[in-house]
Amino acid sequence: MKNKPVVLAFSGGLDTSFCVPWLREQGFDVHTLFVDTGGVSSEEVESIEQRALSLGAVKHHSFDASHAVWNEVLVPLIHSGGWYQAQYPLLCSDRYVIVKASLALCDSLGTKYFAHGCTGMGNDQVRFDLTVRTLGDYEIVAPIRAIQKKGLNVREYEKQKLTELGHEVPDKTDRYTINENLLGVTMSGAEIDDWLEPGDGARLLTSAPQDWPAEALRINITFSKGEAVALDGVAHNGPQLLADLNRRFGDYGVGRGIYTGDTTVGLKGRIVYEAPGITALHVAHRALEEAVSTRLQNSFKPLVSGKWAELVYQGFFYDPLKADLEAYLVQSQQCVNGTVTVYTAGGDVQAVAIDSPHLLTGKHAGYAQYADWSVEEAEGFIRLFGQSSAIWAETNPVKR
Repeated sequence: MKNKPVVLAFSGGLDTSFCVPWLREQGFDVHTLFVDTGGVSSEEVESIEQRALSLGAVKHHSFDASHAVWNEVLVPLIHSGGWYQAQYPLLCSDRYVIVKASLALCDSLGTKYFAHGCTGMGNDQVRFDLTVRTLGDYEIVAPIRAIQKKGLNVREYEKQKLTELGHEVPDKTDRYTINENLLGVTMSGAEIDDWLEPGDGARLLTSAPQDWPAEALRINITFSKGEAVALDGVAHNGPQLLADLNRRFGDYGVGRGIYTGDTTVGLKGRIVYEAPGITALHVAHRALEEAVSTRLQNSFKPLVSGKWAELVYQGFFYDPLKADLEAYLVQSQQCVNGTVTVYTAGGDVQAVAIDSPHLLTGKHAGYAQYADWSVEEAEGFIRLFGQSSAIWAETNPVKR
């Protein structure tokens, strides 16, 4: 194994920092890769590189994946409208982009060794490992799981080992574990893990009510085939558009929630999440889609959405079923074109106006206002529509 190159998905935090000297001790030449999926300043990107090199990486690589996150995660997420267990907007999904970029670097270096800093306790190890096994023939090296097998207190052991080697790598936060990317922010730890009310510090993108602006916010979001392409008539690329929405709606406290539900590893999970931009896009897209799609399309869509979200959350990002579902979703978006006005005065967001050439409005009928059918036709429709229930009641009289 001496001098075998290995690609380490590197964030600069405690776990991946520990991985660098551990991998060197195993005889690897460590190539660190920071995949920037958003939420990190240019100064932090430079600091991550310096940290990797100081820890002993033979070379550090950086890759801007913001457009990949938009195209591969955000667009199908909005197309589907699927949130995991109808609660969580899948902010973890940048992991798949990170692994894909890491394996591309493995290929360019001619190595089959890929390393990550996941523990054996959470969901991310499932997402990382399943993605690797789906995308090719690679060998996974997981240093944190390796030291867990020894029954050690993992985080304390990591800190002690790094200190002995002369590397001080503090946690990013004293109180919470925070993950941020283009999609939004998740937080865990402290009182969140104890199922108590999250403290005032559990905010990064969203303002508290006392800090909301006094004037309400209205934004026009334009969609083309279900993809947001402009704000207030000004074209934006995807990452710019989402970053703008995160900032503007975050000021009004939009998109903050507490997710409690079932994790992939069989435990109950609880996190605070912030997704202002995704929340605004979801509300706008759903209003437009339901206005231009048929009743049968709208009633069938949740079946696809729920399964798509389940696959993404649980690690099956590259399973063929997900691709099959997305083929349907792309087809379903052909007429999802138009502009939606979204409004917030703080806390939540509403779609208050829709403009589209595909609105399914009848030329001679408007709900509860006017119709081009007769009263007799309406009565006949009602009779036939409810006939099965009426026959059942006649056949099986119920005493009341």
